[in-house]
Amino acid sequence: MPIADTFYQRLTASLPTLVERFGTPFHLYDEAGILQTGRRLNRQFGDIPGFREYFAIKALPNLRILDLLHRELGFGFDCSSIPELEMARRVGARGDDIMFTSNNTSQAEFAAALADGGAILNLDDASFVEKVPALPKRICFRFNPGEGTGTTVLGTPREAKFGLRRDQLESAFRRARERGAQHFGLHMMLVTNALDWRVLHGSLQMLLDTAGALVDRLGISLEFVNMGGGIGIPYRPGEAAFDLDCFAAAVRESLDAFTARHGQRPGLLMECGRAITGPHGIMIAQVINVMSKYRNFVGVDASMSALMRPGMYPHAYNHVTVLDRDGVARSGPPVLVDVVGSVCENNDKFAEQIALPAPQEGDYLLFHDTGAHGHAMGFQYNGRLRPQELLLRENGTVERIRRAETLDDYLATQMHG
Repeated sequence: MPIADTFYQRLTASLPTLVERFGTPFHLYDEAGILQTGRRLNRQFGDIPGFREYFAIKALPNLRILDLLHRELGFGFDCSSIPELEMARRVGARGDDIMFTSNNTSQAEFAAALADGGAILNLDDASFVEKVPALPKRICFRFNPGEGTGTTVLGTPREAKFGLRRDQLESAFRRARERGAQHFGLHMMLVTNALDWRVLHGSLQMLLDTAGALVDRLGISLEFVNMGGGIGIPYRPGEAAFDLDCFAAAVRESLDAFTARHGQRPGLLMECGRAITGPHGIMIAQVINVMSKYRNFVGVDASMSALMRPGMYPHAYNHVTVLDRDGVARSGPPVLVDVVGSVCENNDKFAEQIALPAPQEGDYLLFHDTGAHGHAMGFQYNGRLRPQELLLRENGTVERIRRAETLDDYLATQMHG
């Protein structure tokens, strides 16, 4: 949905200056909005013993943003690769600050996770218990129940490559205990971009029910449950936002019931990414061609290599605002257009048959809600280079936090002659 009014006003007021200074295209993130959302999450759940947010680095892997989240909000990080581990550690995260949740994990990745202060290992397969060189005293397993929670699931759980089956859990916990583990966690993430808090709460309740059965059968110390991410953002105008108040109240009730039933109070971990940064990022691209074919097309100076979601997911949507060269929103009768880039694939479309006030060459298109899984999913197909990233500071200044890729970057890893 359209970004917050305060963000929009600060952005558009300085757009001509930004374009003159940095050029287009660019992703830009709002520091004030990110901090406000992060502080709200900490307030809502901070009174739950053992609560912590582990920001999913895959959503926005930029060291400047990660430093902000760790330093100002106390967030840990969910990592799934050696580069993500390195990024977390470069901003000061160590040990319990890092949840390492990989899949199809190599020995090199396990070694990297255990090095340099270590990390909490979240094992994705029963066979990994034997493959970790030295099993830490604290271990977590990712659970795949083989069923969803009603709606908004990450594909079909029975087809997913993630997690242990229900019938594999008990033996995995037992073997981990034999190898020296003393404290345990259980992780599950079935839901993505949920806007109905009841869907996500249903997933958490399934996780708690499974954890409780393991506690009763094995007598283990359950240190935490990790519900993953899944809190959604409303991409389309008119969609209702996720009700964090109702969700937090329901979570407390579920944890209280678990404590009464099983005599333990596990901490609650989250791995939100989209909910923290998604609404606080935008992409600006300039209109370079207005074309009439069997449809009307608006071509911009960015491609799906800069914002992949709309081309990758059939129902993905990012709201679009047309701005003139002065940063003023265009008005006038809407026309149906496809907004496209320059990649030689027909799914290189930011929007299909969207009604916009007729864009003109030289205008700017503002793509909303690109603060998560935007730049992060970029690629170099067709030789298209990924754009720069900017940060709008709380004090109103703007700094470049990632330069645009260059032709030299593209060719640097190639061997010739």
